[in-house]
Amino acid sequence: MQIRDLEWLLAVADLEHVTDTAAVLGITQPTLSRALARVEGELGARLFERAVDGVHLTPIGQTVAVGAREVVARYDQLLADVRGELDPESGVARLAFLDSMATSLVPQLLREFHAVSPRVRVLLSQKPAHELEADLARGTVDLAITSSRPTGHGWHLLQEERLVVAVPPTHRLAGRSRLRLSDLAGETLVTTPPGYGFRTLVDELLREAGVALDISFESQDLATIEGLVAAGLGVAIVPEAMVGLSGTHGIQILGSPGARRAIGLTWRTDRQLPPAAERLRDAIVDR
Repeated sequence: MQIRDLEWLLAVADLEHVTDTAAVLGITQPTLSRALARVEGELGARLFERAVDGVHLTPIGQTVAVGAREVVARYDQLLADVRGELDPESGVARLAFLDSMATSLVPQLLREFHAVSPRVRVLLSQKPAHELEADLARGTVDLAITSSRPTGHGWHLLQEERLVVAVPPTHRLAGRSRLRLSDLAGETLVTTPPGYGFRTLVDELLREAGVALDISFESQDLATIEGLVAAGLGVAIVPEAMVGLSGTHGIQILGSPGARRAIGLTWRTDRQLPPAAERLRDAIVDR
C-alpha cells in the first residue's frame, strides 16, 4: 500500500460513501475501490461494511483508521520538515569547528551571518580536526572550520596563525622575545595527543629542527595546554592568540618558516550543499 492509499481510506471513512469520495478526490470510483481492496488485501481484513446508505468502518477498520491518521500526519510532518531544511531562508546548516576557534573566529562569523540570515538555524559541533574530516565524509556536517584541507574538498582560507613557544612566567627563557626550537633541548612538552592535526604539525616542526622533547602532559584543548604551561608543567607550541590566557609568556620561533597554522572553511564538492548551508558558506567566503 502507499501513503496515498491511506489518505483515500481516511477520506472514505470520513464521507462514508465511495462514489462521493471519488468525486471529491477527482478520481474514478473503480480506482478508489481498487485502492481500498489493496489495503484490505495487504492487511488481511475487511475494513468497511457495505450498506444501503454507503460504507461504514468495521471494528478493525476503526483501528486501522486511527493508525492511518498517525502515519499520514507523520508523513505530512516529514514533508514539512524537509521543505523547511531545504529553504535557504529558514533551513538548517550544520557547522563543525576546531575547539580553539570556539571563542574567537566562530562567534564573529556567526554574528555576521545572523545579521543577514536571522531565520537560518545553524547547528554547531566542536571537534578535533581528524573528527571533523570523518564527519564531513559521513555527511553528518555540511561545513567545517579546520586547520587541514581534506583531499578533494572545497577550501577557503580564513586566517593564518603564527605559532609561538609558550613558557611559564618564571621560566629560564621567559625574558626572550625570540628563540630557535633547538633552544628547547632538555625541556618537557605539553601538547595534544597523537592523531590530532595540531600534534602532527608540532611533531613536524620539532623533527625539522632536530629536537626531541619528552612529553609531560597531553590535552585535546589548547587553552588547557596553556594553563598547564602556566602551572610550570612544561613548555608548549601554541597559536600566538592562546598565549597569556593564564599568564604564560610567548616567544617567537626563528628558523622555522612552517611555524604557522592555516585555518579554513572546507566542504564536500562531490554533492550539492543544502540551500541553508550553501548560504552560510557563501556568506563566509564573500565576507
